Amino acid sequence: MDPIRNPYAPGAGQRPPELAGRDTEVRQFEVVLERVAAGRPERSLVLSGLRGVGKTVLLNTLRSQAIKRAWGTGKIEARPDQSIRLPIAQAMHTAMRELGHRHRDDDRVDQFSAVLKAFALRTAQNDRKGIRWHPPVDVAAAKGRADSGDLEMDLIELFTDAADLAGDLSVGVGLFIDEMQDISADDLSALCAACHEISQQSAPLVVVGAGLPHLPAVLSASKSYSERLFRYIRVDRLAREACDRALMVPAESEDVRYDEEALDELYAQTDGYPYFVQAFAHATWDHAPASPITIKDVAVAAPEASRELTVGFFGSRYERATPAEREYMRAMAELGIGFDDGAVPTAEVATTLSRKPQSLSPARDGLIKKGLVFSAERGTVAFTVPHFGKFLRTRTA
Repeated sequence: MDPIRNPYAPGAGQRPPELAGRDTEVRQFEVVLERVAAGRPERSLVLSGLRGVGKTVLLNTLRSQAIKRAWGTGKIEARPDQSIRLPIAQAMHTAMRELGHRHRDDDRVDQFSAVLKAFALRTAQNDRKGIRWHPPVDVAAAKGRADSGDLEMDLIELFTDAADLAGDLSVGVGLFIDEMQDISADDLSALCAACHEISQQSAPLVVVGAGLPHLPAVLSASKSYSERLFRYIRVDRLAREACDRALMVPAESEDVRYDEEALDELYAQTDGYPYFVQAFAHATWDHAPASPITIKDVAVAAPEASRELTVGFFGSRYERATPAEREYMRAMAELGIGFDDGAVPTAEVATTLSRKPQSLSPARDGLIKKGLVFSAERGTVAFTVPHFGKFLRTRTA
């Protein structure tokens, strides 16, 4: 098969040629956009799931929907130990640039730019490291608006003014946040409070966040009312029918078919995880001599796809861990056999390593900060990456 015509896209956050299995989420967001623009009350959204299930792809797709509806949009990727003030200022600046050129009142646009600048200038010096962006320089910073230094109060005022400007055009503003679980507790509390206030005003602004499976628990710990503030959507692996669609539709666009046995084997190999589906399909295409693609083609390509995942998807994450953290993960992997590679009790990890649970806290916390494991429930821990336990057991063996 011609590798140049290979239609599959096994890239991080890269949209696959066929976004299978996400039709419900896309339709739901269409309703949100229409309701918010019409002044109807709606909740912001939170997408959660393991790595490799397509959260970022879905997040970008929802943003594209908002852009097609002429909304102002901005996106940030949260980072541990970094304030969200300046990234949000950047995102809101992007959103207003999408709206400002259509607004008939230049003075209104300048007034918002002044508020935005005042908000951004309250960023602490240590939170400016690595960020080259500067707030709009062609207007003076506003005084007494979004500049108190209290992030919650300033976000409310910034969001309110942004929503008012968008409302003049009968559209809304969308703030899209990836890796939302990495926002600090204080900043997340402020963001939730601002979303709460905006929702009470029925202002045309929504926040769409994406993060790891424990994100709903993180939000709940931040503000008790967050359980009602957001609509939670769990992004999971693809069902068999959706997986087949993700494989067949791109192939059919190139006049290529799959044997049923090949589809069976690809689902068995990938377990329906979208990133794995793209990786195995990409390798299978390059190895298949002609259409239809057969189970033999999958068998030939599988070792190469597995090696690529071992180095890029699994191995790169394993190399980030310290020796103590690797020991902790290997213990999790061995215990995972009895828990279907799901969450394992931290007490049993300690028992396996013949250590006291308290002595393992630094390793566990380090893994959580690096995004390698998560704890959705107290006393348990699980890998953020599907099949990571199997990878570790193979590596140990």
